[in-house]
Amino acid sequence: MAGTFSRSWQLVKESWSVLSKDKELLVFPLVSGIAVVLIIASFILPLLFSGLLGSIVGPVAWIMLLFVFYFLTYFVVIFFNTALIAAAYIRLTGGDPTIRDGLSHAGGHLGQIAAWALISATVGLVLSALRNRGGVAGSVASGILGTAWSLVTFFVIPVMIFEEKGVIDAIKESMGLFKRTWGENIVGSIGLGLVWIPAILVLFVTIWTAIAASAFIIPMAALFVLVLAVTGVLYSALRGIFTAALYGYAKTGKVPEAFSGELITGAFRPKGGNI
Repeated sequence: MAGTFSRSWQLVKESWSVLSKDKELLVFPLVSGIAVVLIIASFILPLLFSGLLGSIVGPVAWIMLLFVFYFLTYFVVIFFNTALIAAAYIRLTGGDPTIRDGLSHAGGHLGQIAAWALISATVGLVLSALRNRGGVAGSVASGILGTAWSLVTFFVIPVMIFEEKGVIDAIKESMGLFKRTWGENIVGSIGLGLVWIPAILVLFVTIWTAIAASAFIIPMAALFVLVLAVTGVLYSALRGIFTAALYGYAKTGKVPEAFSGELITGAFRPKGGNI
């Protein structure tokens, strides 16, 4: 456990060192987050003010509405993740990326992004239905399946944009790369998850404040939202950098200079322990 935590923390520091050289990488998750908020508002506010929220009772109408919402949200997130990973990969391979470089890569793959958003929206809708209608068992199953899906599709975006593959072939390639990792790359998820600690701490303080002194609940809630937004942007940026680094090593066998060899090669140790 101590070794896992140490590697996780090392991962955060090394990803952070890359981000410190290209702070413009933060623009991608920031704009993505703002766009998602606007999409949410564009769906919820018209329903609330028009009275349609209570009148739309048909399950088919709700499913169609949810699917459109999921698709638009996934499309925006995937688009900016693509731009982020592309820019991070340029930095890791010795270049000096700009925001325009990332957006150019994403804009040149709109077809694949739309297809991946379509599949992601479908999976997301199915998992949501399982979670909402399956009770406790459904929630557990949804969580397990969602985590598994996230792991096996970890490399879909870099495969699509760097190998010019369609989304189905990219999923297959991503699954193949995941099999090579044998789950060691879960350390990456643990490490990047450390970024959320400030938000979790503020959340606990907010709950305690609500119980002990309700007069401070509004400023504490506002602080929590702010910290949540900041940590979300940082997490997305660091995850994009880590994805680019792992993909680069998986395809070329070369460890990016910004990362230690043991940390990256350890994520691709074969099942039997042989190199």
